[in-house]
Amino acid sequence: MTMRKDGAVRRRTGGLWARLSAGAGVMSLLAACSAGAPETESPQVSAPSESPQDSGDAGTATPEASEDATQDAPQDATAPEGLETFYSQTLEWSECDGGECATLTVPIDYADPEGSTIELALLRAPATGERQGSLMVNPGGPGASGVEYARLAEFVVSPEVAAAYDIVGFDPRGVAGSAPITCFDDGEMDEFLGADPSPDTPEEEAETDELVRSFAQACAEAAPELLGHVSTVEVARDMDVLRAALGEDTTDYLGASYGTYLGATYAELFPEQVGRLVLDGALDPNLSGLEIGLGQAAGFEQATRSYVQHCLDEGDCPLGGSVDAGMQRITDFLDEVDQQPLPVDGDAIGELTEGWALLGIIVAMYDESAWDILTQALGRAFDGDGSMLMLLANIYADRNADGTYNGNSMQAIYAVNCLDRPAGEDERTDEEILAEFEEVAPTFGRYLAGEGACGVWEAEAAQTLDDYSAAGAAPVVVIGTTGDPATPYQWAGALAETLESGVLVSYEGEGHTAYGRANDCIDGAVDAFLLEGTVPEDGLTC
Repeated sequence: MTMRKDGAVRRRTGGLWARLSAGAGVMSLLAACSAGAPETESPQVSAPSESPQDSGDAGTATPEASEDATQDAPQDATAPEGLETFYSQTLEWSECDGGECATLTVPIDYADPEGSTIELALLRAPATGERQGSLMVNPGGPGASGVEYARLAEFVVSPEVAAAYDIVGFDPRGVAGSAPITCFDDGEMDEFLGADPSPDTPEEEAETDELVRSFAQACAEAAPELLGHVSTVEVARDMDVLRAALGEDTTDYLGASYGTYLGATYAELFPEQVGRLVLDGALDPNLSGLEIGLGQAAGFEQATRSYVQHCLDEGDCPLGGSVDAGMQRITDFLDEVDQQPLPVDGDAIGELTEGWALLGIIVAMYDESAWDILTQALGRAFDGDGSMLMLLANIYADRNADGTYNGNSMQAIYAVNCLDRPAGEDERTDEEILAEFEEVAPTFGRYLAGEGACGVWEAEAAQTLDDYSAAGAAPVVVIGTTGDPATPYQWAGALAETLESGVLVSYEGEGHTAYGRANDCIDGAVDAFLLEGTVPEDGLTC
């Protein structure tokens, strides 16, 4: 969406959604079906103080202990002017579920380091063998929890990497345990995600416009000071503060999906601090929000066609006798659910709407191991029972059957994306934009042909980047998967070409991201790079 001159919302047809989650956290949920994190509170912002540790937030070190730690910590020679106290802070680790936990204090606004601060949640899974350093990890989203990702370290990295590195995850600012931006309560989020994602009457358009406006306004009211400071540039700056607090001279990092954009941003801002960076499931940093939506629409269309072919090959497929027939059956089904939602048992939601059905289908495209589950879910849905498809939708939304959410990922994704890639000017009509999307994605184009809430977002980023070449950085490994729906393969090539020291590694396969998905060629190349510094051959194909 964008704003028309009369102040009304310009739909660009895509109503609620503009960009789907670009995060490996969805795959972790599919694989591990792990329990969610504790319910989060509203963002806690610390008032200006003499020491950045004096926040007093629940779950953080006491002001007295933090002050002592700061006084004892060495000054970091790489600290930018005015940020010395942040760079020299000492982390107070304590045992927690899955490893050791701590908090990191950072300024809300890096242009005003003496202003308000927030605490970032950290989790470290200590090296199980002879330690060689710290490996920061980020699962993407944006909005996914790095703490939860590190807690699943055994699924994220190989045993050899886990033996050599402390696996360190952090919740980015505005996410999960780090001053989470929570705009809607659980019931309102159910309404938001279950709303009509393809309004096709003036009345439905008006309802969608109002819902999107109310969400954007609620976010502005929930976090008035923080909302303009959750951009990827600021998260990358937080990463460098964390590097210093960990006592590392350079940053070793594994970023998945959106986490590749974070890694590329870090490399541009801090090229001299780049250690061994692996960016898996790459995002092209040069694309607009609308271009990302178009790429994802095409990616999910192709992935779904591959799924339908798999369904046919397995036999007893409920979708029809050909790939084209199967894609049409899915389109018809979504139209049917739009008109008549399906009953759902065992879930507080009560009924499966078009919005929830779409999420249930999309989530299975992240990992082909879920394709057979989707076939069962669609078969039951065609018979009138939406329960299994709703179960899949819950995985995407990180939602529980009782209607509670395990975090704020489905809200933070807008807060970050709308700063990084705000709605831009476009002279085309809604109809022309929709036609382009539907040409590349007849099934999914109508859902992604828009700017979503970014069209009415009030906050603006404090800083953006125009250059992602990261001149002078050490080699950066960029991985792309040929059948990736959420971060299409061509984006990996674009990122590797943009980075002055980018090295492209390709995985010929389905699903989102490549490392840790049972491909010895990919895993061996990444492990050799992280453990020994052996740079893969540029253009390696696995």
